[in-house]
Amino acid sequence: MNIDFGYLGILPRSYYGIIGILTGPLIHGNLHHISSNSIPVLFLGTVLYIFYPNIANRIFLQCYFFTNILVWFFGRAFFHIGASGLIYALAFFLISIGFFERKFKALIISISVLAVYGGMIYTVFDFNQAISWESHLFGALVGVASAYSIKSYEHLD
Repeated sequence: MNIDFGYLGILPRSYYGIIGILTGPLIHGNLHHISSNSIPVLFLGTVLYIFYPNIANRIFLQCYFFTNILVWFFGRAFFHIGASGLIYALAFFLISIGFFERKFKALIISISVLAVYGGMIYTVFDFNQAISWESHLFGALVGVASAYSIKSYEHLD
């Protein structure tokens, strides 16, 4: 259809760009971009909701909104689109929670996610100007912080 929805992305430090906190992860540049984001979101979201059902909604929403808010405050001044910040946040949450919890099941999940998505660790600091590395970095930080914040939550399982 050749419609550019990029204006619905996160435009840091602008009132106009605040809508992107909600819509930015839903907007993608092309079919390859959306397909390369959809599979990880579905996989990581499924792992989160199957193994941590009592906290899944809270963690998903924290990862979604806190990552985007940080990008809005600290990102470069262009439209940030795509779900990679959410992907990084979910992956780093699932990797970190096992190490913070130190329970067998959580460690197995952490190691499994690390085996599948461990390469993401190297790309957190990939300051490629063509991508929103800020989304990757802040997503990773939000994921680790979310895992740390609920490490002693009684109903984790």
